[in-house]
Amino acid sequence: MLLYSLFGASILLVLVCLGLIFVNNNKQSAAIQAKQKQLQETQQQLSILRSEVAEMRAGMLSIGKRVVAVEEKSQELEQLQDAQKYDDPNAKIYSRAVKMVELGADLEEIIHECELPRAEAELLMSLHKQKGA
Repeated sequence: MLLYSLFGASILLVLVCLGLIFVNNNKQSAAIQAKQKQLQETQQQLSILRSEVAEMRAGMLSIGKRVVAVEEKSQELEQLQDAQKYDDPNAKIYSRAVKMVELGADLEEIIHECELPRAEAELLMSLHKQKGA
């Protein structure tokens, strides 16, 4: 009889252990599935972010090319403007007058040296004062 009760208790113990193993296995399986789903979502987000970075990189390259083109055009225009400044004899006079104003020459000196009318010399002096203010 004792043998039967030990046998029954051991069978009961084995069944309880199997039940606990089954419950634990189900929990682990659910946790693994949740982690796999989370991993898939993270991979999708990573893929989206990579494509966005690639788009931004392409956009930045395009903008960089445009900036270089604008800088080149600006330098061209600046050179043309400088060339025109030195080609026009009147521009030389005004450039000289502006330089004299910047160096602090008085009105009479500018009129005499550059052969400018008084009104133009006064205008240059007035514009220079406004720039400095």
